[in-house]
Amino acid sequence: MRHFGLIGYPLTHSFSPNYFKNKFESIEVKHADYKSFEIHDLNSIKKLVKTKDLSGFNVTIPHKQSIIPYLDELTPEANAIGSVNCVKVVEGKLIGYNTDAFGFKTSLIHLIGDKTIEKAIILGNGGSAKAVQYALKQMKIDYSIVSRSGDLNYNNLSPSMMRTYQLIINTTPLGMFPNVEEHPDIPYEAITSNHFAFDLIYNPSETAFLRKCSLAGAAIKNGQEMLEFQADKSWEIWNA
Repeated sequence: MRHFGLIGYPLTHSFSPNYFKNKFESIEVKHADYKSFEIHDLNSIKKLVKTKDLSGFNVTIPHKQSIIPYLDELTPEANAIGSVNCVKVVEGKLIGYNTDAFGFKTSLIHLIGDKTIEKAIILGNGGSAKAVQYALKQMKIDYSIVSRSGDLNYNNLSPSMMRTYQLIINTTPLGMFPNVEEHPDIPYEAITSNHFAFDLIYNPSETAFLRKCSLAGAAIKNGQEMLEFQADKSWEIWNA
């Protein structure tokens, strides 16, 4: 039996366990399971890695960056991003990967199609935002970061500035279930049909942020497909 899992805190509404359960059934993987490990203190990871036949695990909030000191090795991509969401166990060694950037980039391409995006604005600057930044660099899309304490923040982001960006990406937890009416405080009146809006949140499927952007005419996308792509990439890594 091969064991896989997800570590984070809390994990009440996590995507991965059900996704992998269904995946194992659909591709007829009979000798594997995927469990949730609700870990608040990462010192507990030492006990987890002693689990017999543990092949790998995903990492979610709030541990994507804080797990790095506990790993034996990082891939060049994970090192450049500074965030890990996938760990492969090889002969007791923990190797950190980042599949968020791949998932985001692949899903974003599905959203924008053949449109040229020159400038993007990223709301938030946590671990997931770093993967988004990495993907945008790969796609040669210039970006600015809006955060509560940065040079560009929610107090000085003006409507005229908002109009200069074609792509708006929410990497904050604002609007995530159960706080579904929360949304980033940006000038939605400046959004038009020339904009694309991407929210990394998948529950609810349409956040207040996406709803406001859609009402203004923007093309929108949630984080469901991104999660599926990053999960499939994790499975590929664990089986390589």
